[in-house]
Amino acid sequence: MKILPVLLTTMFTALFYFSPFIHAEQQITNEDDNTQSQFKVCTIYPHLKDSYWLSINFGMTEQAKQRGIRLKVLEAGGYGNIEVQLKQIEQCITWKSDAILIGSVNFDRLNERIEQVNKQIPVFSLVNEIATKKITGSTGVAWYQMGYLLGQYLAEYHQQHNPKKIGQLAWFPGPNNAGGSPNLTAGLEDALINSNVKIATIQAGLNDKIIQFTLLKNTLINYPNIDYLAGSAVMAEIAVSEVAQLPENKRPKILSHYFSHGVYRGIKRKKILMANSDQMVLQGQMAINQVADFLQTGHFNAQQAPNIIYIDQHNINEFDADLSLSPSHFKPVYEVGIE
Repeated sequence: MKILPVLLTTMFTALFYFSPFIHAEQQITNEDDNTQSQFKVCTIYPHLKDSYWLSINFGMTEQAKQRGIRLKVLEAGGYGNIEVQLKQIEQCITWKSDAILIGSVNFDRLNERIEQVNKQIPVFSLVNEIATKKITGSTGVAWYQMGYLLGQYLAEYHQQHNPKKIGQLAWFPGPNNAGGSPNLTAGLEDALINSNVKIATIQAGLNDKIIQFTLLKNTLINYPNIDYLAGSAVMAEIAVSEVAQLPENKRPKILSHYFSHGVYRGIKRKKILMANSDQMVLQGQMAINQVADFLQTGHFNAQQAPNIIYIDQHNINEFDADLSLSPSHFKPVYEVGIE
């Protein structure tokens, strides 16, 4: 199946020109600027449990070495840990960080403290959207667009393969009010308005393997005629083996709204239909460049994002995976340039 190239080209062009973000595929610098090595940057992740944030970590730590940034990495252990992130913000302050990068675990419940800190220490949002605009800068795509692009792909795919049938979709957006889930769902719903694909059920929950397995298992029992399973990479990876156990004529197609090593393998093996990628390694590099430019020169892009790309079985062998995925041997790095 080949998605209409003209439609996608037009859509991506429109997103580029109308998005408030600066899409900066070519802005990555490998300048070895160790003369500015005294700048200390503290970054806080929701977790480092999956290959998404591991790939962000790889991009950030490698670029911190290039830009001469002393980097400390903290992770909250999961999207339910709001209090942990609040304590980690205080750790960054105690460490006398020159800037703080935060991938927030919640859309709005950290706002008050973030706004207070930003008056003294520049705060940059990382990947996950937050409600407050009273920060210094942000790196991350609009999650609405991630949901919309998946929905548009699915609508086009269904129209080409089964136009007379109403396709039934089970949607697994991830945790409520965190990680961009509400915006993802809004984008997906808008993309499907005039299509023959309908959302039969929304199964929200943390991107934990046990939780996603339970949600998926119950969905397959309660919706035996479901046509599509779409959602997080954690769900998509689990779904590969679960769907394989069903009769061939009852196997729903699997889609992921973001990319991972497991999803990459699933598409290569023709077990997963498609996935978006917001190019996590590139995004981590961009985040470090943003804060380094701010600290070192004062000239920086306040809002920036990589281009969102889609990967399916037709382009899996052509796209540059190195901008999306960390090397397979990579382990989390928590400190750069700190003795």
